[in-house]
Amino acid sequence: MVIAVVLSFLIKTFLFRAFYIPSESMVSTLDVNDRIFVNLLVPEPFSLSRGDVVVFRDTKGWLSTAPEEPKGPFTWVQDGLTFVGLLPDNSEQHLVKRVVGLPGDHVICCDGGGKLTINGSPIDETYVNRAEEPQVRAFDVVVPEGKVWVMGDNRNHSADSRSHLESNGGFVDLVDVEGKAAVIAWPLNRITVLDNYPAVFRNVPAGG
Repeated sequence: MVIAVVLSFLIKTFLFRAFYIPSESMVSTLDVNDRIFVNLLVPEPFSLSRGDVVVFRDTKGWLSTAPEEPKGPFTWVQDGLTFVGLLPDNSEQHLVKRVVGLPGDHVICCDGGGKLTINGSPIDETYVNRAEEPQVRAFDVVVPEGKVWVMGDNRNHSADSRSHLESNGGFVDLVDVEGKAAVIAWPLNRITVLDNYPAVFRNVPAGG
């Protein structure tokens, strides 16, 4: 048992970590209550790519400041299991979005056809939830060095970079990125490897 806990802690610290999905911002890629495993080796030593689903710390106050609920008598047990990696992190201190713009990218919404453009190239975002027609929310940004522009797949229900232009320009600092979401691990009928849709971004030229 001790060995299993130690191994779990090492894996959680250096390789993978479990996270819980509390909102619908990434539907239909991620559903509410999904559990995902995040590769902690991204963004370093492995770099991020456009289309990666990432988990990042909320250091810019994106999450609402709801009053803290009183803790139950055995919450410390859950906290301990989460710390060693045996339970997913559901602390509400992290967010999950898809990377759309890398450092140097010029991202605009939208062209005459309603498509997002990156460095002048329109993209067909096949990962976006098609259950609702995405509302056009105009923006025109150039991603600074050391930051990324992120958006939720469920565009009409995602408070992503578009909603926080007044805070750090809506950008997420790379140092706040915990890692890249690799797989859906729970529930069992949804176990799958997460796609970063390289074909969507294949024709996007390098940013300035």
